[in-house]
Amino acid sequence: MSRPPLPPFDEQSAIAKVRLAEDGWNGRDPAKVALAYTTDTRWRNRAEFQNGRAEVEAFLTRKWNRELDYRLIKELWAFTGNRIAVRYAYEYHDDSGHWFRAYGNENWEFAEDGLMRYRHSSINELPIAEADRKFHWPLGRRPDDHPGLSHFGF
Repeated sequence: MSRPPLPPFDEQSAIAKVRLAEDGWNGRDPAKVALAYTTDTRWRNRAEFQNGRAEVEAFLTRKWNRELDYRLIKELWAFTGNRIAVRYAYEYHDDSGHWFRAYGNENWEFAEDGLMRYRHSSINELPIAEADRKFHWPLGRRPDDHPGLSHFGF
């Protein structure tokens, strides 16, 4: 299985890869999202470590069962060869209705077939009032005309 765009990345293919990742995560389908990673993928997400697609899928299932009405924006930060650095923010609420915004950075490394081999993610989050939310599109893919992170100064 191949997952274009393939490395080595240029600016346009890196931007496209980031948007495809954002779209996948906004779909919140753990099994489908896990297919973007190598079978032996290795992750660090905050202080958690996942090894392989099965652990990634289980992690994402737990995540999206807790983080409700999840909306994410990713933005390319840097790229070279088979690596991409991304910054992102997402908003969600818990089952008590408390809203949060998380800010993070990811470092990605891809195999030749375009599947992600390594994902290292650092995330900070803070509670926000519902009135302070910025991501207001219907659940699913962010519309092309919705502002990105730079617009919000995130």
